[in-house]
Amino acid sequence: MRVRYKNRRRENRTLKLLVTAAIALLVIVVSVRAVTLWEKLKKNQVEISNLQQQIEEQKTRSKEIEDFAKETQTRKYIEQIAREKLGLVYPGEIIFEKKDTKK
Repeated sequence: MRVRYKNRRRENRTLKLLVTAAIALLVIVVSVRAVTLWEKLKKNQVEISNLQQQIEEQKTRSKEIEDFAKETQTRKYIEQIAREKLGLVYPGEIIFEKKDTKK
């Protein structure tokens, strides 16, 4: 009977050791995975922040483009471009140009 008791004790110790090793391994794997996910989370948060900043910049740019598009449809802008770029004037309008006196 004593032999059986010793064998059972030895088996119980081995079983306890295997269970403890399995739990320790599981804890290590979960810890490593948690750290990896935490780093990925931080990286994704930075990327989200950058993308939100880009969205704001593009919204501002879009607003500027809309404003410019509205401005280009005004009569004043069309006249300004016609005068500056094309040199056009209204009939009967006189243009005075300043001469460069330095030679």
